Amino acid sequence: MADPFWLTWWIWLAAALALGILEIVLPGFIFLGFAIGAAITGLILAIPGLTLSLHVIALIFAVLSLIAWLVLRRLFALPHGQVKTFTHDIND
Repeated sequence: MADPFWLTWWIWLAAALALGILEIVLPGFIFLGFAIGAAITGLILAIPGLTLSLHVIALIFAVLSLIAWLVLRRLFALPHGQVKTFTHDIND
């Protein structure tokens, strides 16, 4: 019997790739955390003999995505209270 789709590791890695591409197309610093969470979830599911329920996999994905988003925000955000301003136009 075939495994359910949420237990297939390569589907999670394909979803991570799709979310990474979506982050490039629609830059908003949102999808990258989900892509990292999906990639790590796919790598966890690639461990042989590991069988998890849908609830556990969804929880792992959610927690990893939140952690990835918080780390990325900490690394790449502007310092607290600083506002990005532009003093010249690129077309000038």
